Amino acid sequence: CRIHCFSVCSIVGVLILAPVNYTSAGPSGTKRPNSMEIFTVSNVPKGSDRLWVHFSCLCFISFYVVYLLHKEYKEMSHKRIERLKYHRKRPDQFTILVQGIPVCADHGIYGCNVDHFFSKHYQTYQSYQILHDNGNIESLQKLASSLEKQIERKRDTRRCNFWQWIWFKFTSGPIDARSQEQKLKEVHHSIRILQCKNMLKQKELPVAFVSFKSRLEAAQAAETQQHVNPLSLVTRYAPEPTETIWSNLAIPFYRLAAYKLGVFIAAFLLTVFFTIPVTAVQGIVQFEKIEKWFPPARAVQLIPGLSSVVTGYLPSMILNGFIYLIPFAMLGMASFEGCISKSQTEIKACNMVFYFLLGNVFFLSILSGSLLHQIGESFTHPKDIPSRLASAVSAQSDFFITYILTNGMSGFSFEVLQFGLLTWHFLKAHTVGHSDEPYLYGFPYYRVVPIASLAVLIGMVYAVVSPLLLPILVIYFLLGYAVFINQMEDVYEITYDTCGQYWPTIHHYIFLSVTLMQTTMIGLFGLKSKPGASFATIPLLVLNIMFNEYCKVRFLPTFQCRPIQICKDNDDLDKTEREAECSSEHAVRAYTPPWMRPTGSSPESSSVQPLVRCLL
Repeated sequence: CRIHCFSVCSIVGVLILAPVNYTSAGPSGTKRPNSMEIFTVSNVPKGSDRLWVHFSCLCFISFYVVYLLHKEYKEMSHKRIERLKYHRKRPDQFTILVQGIPVCADHGIYGCNVDHFFSKHYQTYQSYQILHDNGNIESLQKLASSLEKQIERKRDTRRCNFWQWIWFKFTSGPIDARSQEQKLKEVHHSIRILQCKNMLKQKELPVAFVSFKSRLEAAQAAETQQHVNPLSLVTRYAPEPTETIWSNLAIPFYRLAAYKLGVFIAAFLLTVFFTIPVTAVQGIVQFEKIEKWFPPARAVQLIPGLSSVVTGYLPSMILNGFIYLIPFAMLGMASFEGCISKSQTEIKACNMVFYFLLGNVFFLSILSGSLLHQIGESFTHPKDIPSRLASAVSAQSDFFITYILTNGMSGFSFEVLQFGLLTWHFLKAHTVGHSDEPYLYGFPYYRVVPIASLAVLIGMVYAVVSPLLLPILVIYFLLGYAVFINQMEDVYEITYDTCGQYWPTIHHYIFLSVTLMQTTMIGLFGLKSKPGASFATIPLLVLNIMFNEYCKVRFLPTFQCRPIQICKDNDDLDKTEREAECSSEHAVRAYTPPWMRPTGSSPESSSVQPLVRCLL
């Protein structure tokens, strides 16, 4: 979609807009042959009829993007439905998450209340898995894991190399293997006692996974209000077992609101404080100001080409270096918000990173690079405000061209090389040693999606203002497509499958980009003394907003819910193939909490057998 869009837009920009801008007389009747500004709309004089060419191209680009968005949304909806059919045996299609469970009046526990309610109201109800306060079991499991590593390290010391021997000597003290094995057996015995049903009943939490024999009733239960009190027996679709964040399931509703507020404040403060390095970087772009404050900086101009590197490539490289760390920080903050699955956490991080980039990279680059200085000048020359505002966006086109080029060359190169992971695994292999089960990382959606969406936003806003940016974006997306297709197939592991739930987020980013493009052109036409074009752009903005509302009604529910029709078809297909019982039983086993799973001290030990039973 992005490659098709910018390919067509670049053809329009290079063949129509760039020649129109270049052949214009300029705002003052003179041209600057060494400036890229002659190819931008800033070179078109005020009141020129050539601005209607820009308006026509704006209309074409707006309608073409709307057409592509509608086409992609329709295709993604179809693919999501097909994916739900393909994953019809997945346990989350038979299971819902129930929170806010009331205490049973007769027995004083939560579990029997769940069983009584769902067995009474749903015919295909199968079973439930109540969650427990697992603090003691989890700490013992961590202790057991630590003891197992110490014993394994003691055994590996005999066959390790010199550097690993030194590492073991400094990181571990003297270990008595027999005493550690005996201690490990005692820890496993304590875990089995705590896993006893009689012990667990005392630590039940008001959260449970409820499984059904039918996908149809599971979907109906997930989307309907169960209790007269809307805060009791709150149901939602269960996440995949492999991506469930178990520690967040028992967070009360009142704490979730506080966590969300805290994360919002933290993200806001990070965005505000990040303006300091961005403003410093934009100061490098305006080298003539540095010369006024620091005259020795003029020596840079004595070396041919160095001034272009300092004012063009260096700021973008510094900015990319700072921005590289932001997605990881936002992911860490999003994990504190209480999301119940990894995909929800990463989608939340996507939004946080995108709006961070929108504020600090796009808006602040425009403001600190041109508009803030012009606002200061406007206090002494109020009549020049319109002309200064008109050139605010186009003044930073050179910076965004170098930003896209730098991001493409450095970002894609680091992605292919995986330099950080290579360094980490090299050091780990020569100290701790190779792991028997290497850890494979999932695709970093929270990092890739916002950065690519920012490139789309820059391309949309500058599509009419600076058309020479568009061919560079086409090359950027072609390189990105080649790199990430290879990375997804050969490097990253599929850790979860949302069945297309990222697309509404991406659609929202593109809609916001088109809205900013049209809003910018409304102001630009007005400042160029072309009020007719400015007023004619307003209906485009209204139509764009109406199209977005239409998509919310037509397509968005497919990504938020599971169609009853598909659930019924999948149930009928299971009955035909006689697999309904097997699939529902698998769903029950899949949602066994980690602290309830069997444990053991060795493969030969009897402790590896299921141990969740009452000890007499």
